[in-house]
Amino acid sequence: MLLKRTIGLMSAVTVAATLAACGGSNSSSTATDTGGNGTYGNCKITSKADSIKLTPAVADTLTVETTLPAPGWWNGTTPESIKDGYEYCMAAQLANMAGLSKLVIKNVSFDQLVAGHTNNFDLALAEISITPERAKVVDFSTPYFDSNIGVLIQKGADVTEDNITSKSCAAYAGTTSVDFLKNELHCASTKTYPDSQTLYQGLLSGQVDADFLDTAIVLAEAKQTGDKLEVVGQYKTGEKYGAIYPKGSANEDELNKGIQTMIDDGTLDTLSSDYLGPAFGGDPSSVPVWTIK
Repeated sequence: MLLKRTIGLMSAVTVAATLAACGGSNSSSTATDTGGNGTYGNCKITSKADSIKLTPAVADTLTVETTLPAPGWWNGTTPESIKDGYEYCMAAQLANMAGLSKLVIKNVSFDQLVAGHTNNFDLALAEISITPERAKVVDFSTPYFDSNIGVLIQKGADVTEDNITSKSCAAYAGTTSVDFLKNELHCASTKTYPDSQTLYQGLLSGQVDADFLDTAIVLAEAKQTGDKLEVVGQYKTGEKYGAIYPKGSANEDELNKGIQTMIDDGTLDTLSSDYLGPAFGGDPSSVPVWTIK
């Protein structure tokens, strides 16, 4: 992803590992049979069977790469243990659309994945930000998730969309939130901390009025502090997650059709509410979107 944070980030370690998209280099896989009744793990399948046509890498199988751990997105620490999660159930819906009876999950190195060094798969779902550099070696799907900057404040503090520019704001070094505050939002004062822990402590101690970081990450931090903090808004950054396809895949158009269908019919909103909300302490898609005034 376009890192808004460094790899060594966060008190919410598990969620941070997820969003930094850094996983182990070992590869393993498991297959989930439909059992003949259109079920994949614990996912509630709502898509129309046989509505897209694929030529899968392995017959009668949708092969999906990811990077674990990724709680909320993939609930489980190994491919064998995963039965649900936002991206897992997204893949399950696609498998059903394609009329495929098996869903195979491969755990791969994130660096190898985005460099196009993996093979024999149909798509990768690993919270991957779409970038021009990556698009040179892999093909990206229709975007399916917005990666926004969240506004974290002390619970009940007087910080709103209308008065935020009169407040003291903070980000931490090396994140795109620093540039956002410097070049776009223009708060009354801006402070940069060396890491996420000092960023959060600065807010809790009253040194600043608001922290800025990925929406899902600050939701997790609010939960971590026992609701001493809350996320009151988010700003759209234009960064989006997309699935990766092997370069030149013949399945791109059909898989994009399936993803767009899930966007249009609300399936992805439901998956966010069902899986990301509980994992992050709140559904990122339900956080109000603020505009710069």
